[in-house]
Amino acid sequence: MAKFALRYALAFIVLLPAQGVVFNHMTLFSVAVPLVFLWLLVSVPVTVGTNLTMLLGFLTGLGVDIFCDTPGVNALSCTVVSFAHKPLFHLYSSFDDDLGGRSPSSASMGAPAFVKFLLTTVALYCVLMFTIEAFQMFNFRMWILRVTSSTIYTFIMLYAADCLRPRRE
Repeated sequence: MAKFALRYALAFIVLLPAQGVVFNHMTLFSVAVPLVFLWLLVSVPVTVGTNLTMLLGFLTGLGVDIFCDTPGVNALSCTVVSFAHKPLFHLYSSFDDDLGGRSPSSASMGAPAFVKFLLTTVALYCVLMFTIEAFQMFNFRMWILRVTSSTIYTFIMLYAADCLRPRRE
């Protein structure tokens, strides 16, 4: 648990400023935004309790809200996605032992199950975030375009990051 806490804290310190300073400016066609900080939510081991997972999700979302000046949008979306983390994992994984404390990845879950898990998690976050943002001004076509393109862009970035991680036996 201490190893996870240290890795999470380091990733938190690196990814939140990187999201606010770098990744928010890497938009494609002024529509798709890579939401790389979602790696913090995806990489939480399933053995971590739901309350702690939701607290980590809320703090992550709050940090992104502070860096990106989006009051409460990311905090709410991250909290809901954190709540759904364990059920989404069990939806696609056939493991009964919750990976033995390891975080979900293509190496631990298998590539097909991890792709489904990651795509569902990212899609859920994008739908929540862009729906909450849409309450200001609603254009259905732009909403669909932003949700779809940001989901695909974020999925590609996070799956590439997972493929670059060193494999552990």
